[in-house]
Amino acid sequence: MNLAEGIQLYADAKRSAGATYTGGIRPLASLSRYAGDVPLSALNTRQVALFLEGPRTSEATWLHKYNALKNFFLYWRARNEISTLPLPPRRPSAASTFVPHIYSRAEIRQLLSSIRPGQKRNSCKIDARTFRVLLLFLYGTGAMVGEALRLRRDEVDFKCRVITIRSNRFNRQRVIPICPDLLRVLWSYHLGHHRKGEMKAPQFFLNKKGDAITEQLAQKTFQRVRAAAGVVRENGAGYQPRMHDLRHTFAVHRVTAWIKHGADLNRMLPALAAYIGQVGLHSTGRYLTLTPERFRAQLDKLSPRRGKRKRWRDDPGLMKFLAGL
Repeated sequence: MNLAEGIQLYADAKRSAGATYTGGIRPLASLSRYAGDVPLSALNTRQVALFLEGPRTSEATWLHKYNALKNFFLYWRARNEISTLPLPPRRPSAASTFVPHIYSRAEIRQLLSSIRPGQKRNSCKIDARTFRVLLLFLYGTGAMVGEALRLRRDEVDFKCRVITIRSNRFNRQRVIPICPDLLRVLWSYHLGHHRKGEMKAPQFFLNKKGDAITEQLAQKTFQRVRAAAGVVRENGAGYQPRMHDLRHTFAVHRVTAWIKHGADLNRMLPALAAYIGQVGLHSTGRYLTLTPERFRAQLDKLSPRRGKRKRWRDDPGLMKFLAGL
């Protein structure tokens, strides 16, 4: 079997299993261009190492390429197409220094108040009300931008007050309740914007033409609104607040509110993980470090350290608690 054929069969298998598999195919396609259409079994560690050490390759890019190749080679070794993994030793993961921006409530109000003036131009493809509801949805649910833009009208159940969110990873989905305030906002938007004959796409959030909103357009619109609102990072960071940071803000504001009300974080953090679609407690636990310093003593008392590999789904007591929410 040649490399190109192996890549195509591997990608087809991934997609047939429900994965969209777009980001993972790029490193494999790059390897095919670099090495040529050689027999899969002819690849050696030196070739792969030189490919990984391409010009201007960052640590994050190296690890992304390495993981994609590792999964690919493991797949074909399990099927006896190769006998060993032609991979160099894995680099140790570098500690990330990135810190998401946590919006204050004042900054969120600034963003919302800057939408209407910024979206008045005829060239704007998203009307002001749609973009305002989209930001409120992100802040009110902690959903990722792509999840919100993929949300379909039939996935918003106004009667039961729940929404179904589909993740782009492994075709996962979760059904979450929404608060009365957000429910009213979504219902009002639904009545005003989902008119028969004007909707070309099944998505809940639509542009002025009735089509689905692309993530690129949403991000571009957000950066323009953010600049108009004067919401910037004051810590000298080389990157400005992002639309995705509304997800982190939702989580941190929830944790802060729970601490203020004396909630048991050992129970509520798994609930937060389930709500925003995270699998491990370690991912959700990082939000504790982003809460205001004045809560540090309460955090040390309420939420002792957990092992990085512990998963909330493995605790029967937590699962019973979540089922009763």
